[in-house]
Amino acid sequence: MESTSTTAGGRRGGDRKKAVSKSAKARLQFPVGRIARYLKKGRYAQRYGGGAPVYLAAVLEYLAAEVLELAGNAARDNKKNRINPQHVLLVVRNDEELGKLLQGVTIASGGVLPNINAVLLPKKASSSFDKDQSSKSKSSNKV
Repeated sequence: MESTSTTAGGRRGGDRKKAVSKSAKARLQFPVGRIARYLKKGRYAQRYGGGAPVYLAAVLEYLAAEVLELAGNAARDNKKNRINPQHVLLVVRNDEELGKLLQGVTIASGGVLPNINAVLLPKKASSSFDKDQSSKSKSSNKV
């Protein structure tokens, strides 16, 4: 009689292979297994394909990366090293596509977009200086 050792899963012989997550297989940072569980639990449909949670995780990861990259640029423009909700709000509201996607979303502690009416802005000093010089030269030509 031969002696065989069974391991987990009913396979014969050898050590068990190390488990590899679906996220690692798809080279994603977002959790594919968790998204699949949420899809099942949410009862959005009776059935869904095996690639659906992978695709959804990839889309969510892309959107998050896009917002974070633009918010990082906004933070750097404001001479800050840390992204705060105001930077995220600036990115979402100033980008046309993200603004349309997140139109009804309220960002907590985001504040409001800075907006100053053009009438309230100070007049340009250089342009008024040029006008004064041109009017003086015209008056000196008349004499």
